[in-house]
Amino acid sequence: MDDGDGPTRAADGGPRRLTGSRRLPLRTVLLIVVFVPSLTFTPLLASGMFQLSSQWRAEKVQMDLATDTVGRPAAELFFSLDRERRLTAEVQADPGSTARDELAEQRADTDRAVSAFRPLTALDVTKGQEGLGDAIARTENVLGRLAEQRRAVDTGSSSAEKAFAYYSEALESDLGVLTALSNTDEGQVNNKAQTLVDLYWVVDMIGREDAVLARGWATGRLTRDEYGLVADAIGTRKHLMQSRVIPSLTGNETQYRELTAGKAWETMTALEGRLIASGSSTGGNQVTLRDDSAAWRSSVDAVTAQLRKLLGLRFDNVSRIGYDHADMLFTVFISVTTVGLLALGLVFFTSWRLTAILRRRILHLRQEAQELRERLPKVVARLERGEDVDVDAEVHRVEPTPDELGELGQALNMASRSAVLTAVRQAEQHRGFQRMLQRIARRTQILIGLQLKKLDELERRHEDPEVLEGLFDLDHLTARLRRYEENLVILGGGQPQRRWRKPVHLLDVLRAAQGEVQDYRRISIDVEGEPWIAERAVGPLVHVLAELMENATTFSKPQTPVEVRAAPVSRGVAVEIEDRGLGMEPEEYAAANELLKSPPQLDVMTHADDVRLGLYVVARLSAALGLQVELRSSVFGGTRVIVLIPQSLVVERPRTAPGPAAPPEEAPQGATGPRPHPREGTVDPRPPRKDGQLPTRSRGRAMASVTASAGSPDRDDAPPSSDRRPLPQRVRQASLAAELRVPADGDERTDQESWAVRDEPRRSGAMIGAFQRQSRKRRAGDDASQSRPSRSPEPSSPTTEERR
Repeated sequence: MDDGDGPTRAADGGPRRLTGSRRLPLRTVLLIVVFVPSLTFTPLLASGMFQLSSQWRAEKVQMDLATDTVGRPAAELFFSLDRERRLTAEVQADPGSTARDELAEQRADTDRAVSAFRPLTALDVTKGQEGLGDAIARTENVLGRLAEQRRAVDTGSSSAEKAFAYYSEALESDLGVLTALSNTDEGQVNNKAQTLVDLYWVVDMIGREDAVLARGWATGRLTRDEYGLVADAIGTRKHLMQSRVIPSLTGNETQYRELTAGKAWETMTALEGRLIASGSSTGGNQVTLRDDSAAWRSSVDAVTAQLRKLLGLRFDNVSRIGYDHADMLFTVFISVTTVGLLALGLVFFTSWRLTAILRRRILHLRQEAQELRERLPKVVARLERGEDVDVDAEVHRVEPTPDELGELGQALNMASRSAVLTAVRQAEQHRGFQRMLQRIARRTQILIGLQLKKLDELERRHEDPEVLEGLFDLDHLTARLRRYEENLVILGGGQPQRRWRKPVHLLDVLRAAQGEVQDYRRISIDVEGEPWIAERAVGPLVHVLAELMENATTFSKPQTPVEVRAAPVSRGVAVEIEDRGLGMEPEEYAAANELLKSPPQLDVMTHADDVRLGLYVVARLSAALGLQVELRSSVFGGTRVIVLIPQSLVVERPRTAPGPAAPPEEAPQGATGPRPHPREGTVDPRPPRKDGQLPTRSRGRAMASVTASAGSPDRDDAPPSSDRRPLPQRVRQASLAAELRVPADGDERTDQESWAVRDEPRRSGAMIGAFQRQSRKRRAGDDASQSRPSRSPEPSSPTTEERR
């Protein structure tokens, strides 16, 4: 039973495909095996490569911003604003001092620094440090008020406190930019950069202290607010230096750990200590200062110079660390990319190679299976032709391997050998059965031949009409039985042995075929012209036409006629057999015509129940002779069979062939007396019927006419003697009185009545006796010259069997 998942064959005879549940082809499965690991590994590799690439690009951009693009302009701006803040405070404290010229020069330096910083506002810092853009914007906003602040200072409209507050705000915004630059994605760079920012704050604290004291040195006192600013700046600077800057110095920066122990630093801190002490001991709103401006200026300048060197060194170190880390990321990115791509290629190549090997082995097994499928029918065809087949030579052995595919190949070897061996055994059994079938059929044919010979002797011996009628019926049944035995021979792979040495008239061939049909009385024959059939085609053609006529009478109503018409055509002679049965469906006609065009190798044992065995016989004989047989639908509703006899089987009328019988002598018009009996040795020939039918008593002896026109089979006919009298022919109503005769137009009754009424033997005994006597005399003369009677050849002797 088919569960819906079994294999089916394609309509074009191609490889089988599985139906039912959907299955992926082998190629797709192997491609999945190749690409799934690769596609799984590829996103992971791409993700890692993308992260490394993004991190490298981000750090590279951040380091470029921190060192060159933003860091240097911001640093230059910081130092310029810090110095301008101090000089502005000095000028505001003493307008007539020489500091005004220095302030003008410093303003020019600050303007150059501002000009270098302002383009940063249009810079795309989306990939830079977080908060950098906001810091730059705040700084630019503060710098926008720089010119206004300067004018206020120059005109004296701005107090020292406002000027100090503005410059401090500008420096804080610039420190915000530097602080943002220190927030990179690399932790080590952030740590180092934080110390750098602390150093900038230390410089800013010293600058604040220096700007406030610049006014105090000029006036000799400080207000409590100014004193508070100086004290806060001193405290913040000490905290940054002692807690964050000095401990973080490493490498070549350690030389500055002694910065606080230097003379300039000690001088500065000593002056700051004296200031703090003076402010603590003095009450009131003001703090009096000693004139230590010269010492302060020299020490502060020296300390600021040292801090700027430390800043430069730290800046270089931070830049080197940042770029080294970025380069390391790039190296890692290149390495990971290279290794990943190589690994991906290795995975892909390995998977592809393994799947290719697997697919090649599987395709090799598939090719072996397909070759077996193609080779097995050829082996069967060779066996059908009778050739010997070596099983070992026909089986292509697949070399086994110690794995699952090897086991499959071994199973395929066993299946191949079993299939070929089974085909050989079945062919041997089939050939043996065919030989047995032919042997049995041949032996039966011998018995049939003996029976026909015995019937012939009885027909010669008896003259009683009733006995002759029974003998003729037995002769007819025996002729049909002979055809059925020939069917067995043909289905068993043999050929019928009835052969003729001379051409035969087509009308005699049709009458012979009609005589082998059970319901022959329903068949009417009409032949146009005088076509003759070659001697080699007479026997098979009679058999083919008899099968088709019997098929027409069997599958139509008993009272309906079967018309047989023959006429020459451009490519030979066409014989049409038309019945008035039920016909067939178009599909059945197509199947039958396909069978007739390409007769298959019939296994009798497997087709024993097939009702179309006659079609198999017709197809075999037609293929051997080159006949074209086609079944069509008839206009009467039945079936019309067209048999095209090729021109190669149609010959000219032989010169030794007997001429047509002389026309009968008709009685004079108006004669009322009975027709006189013919004299012994002479019989008035009976006028031939228009439909070509045989007389009733001669139906079973139809092949005698074929033999008479073509000569005995397998023997050359002696030319007919001119002095011999022709065989007597029976004439309808010749023995009846005039009163009992049927009018001449009685023959022109309807076809339906002529088919329905069976001609009964109503001839007189004298007429039958005369006919028999003349027949015996003629046969006796033929026997003297030819040594055998003029009868259809039968395989009735071993000699005939041996000639096969």
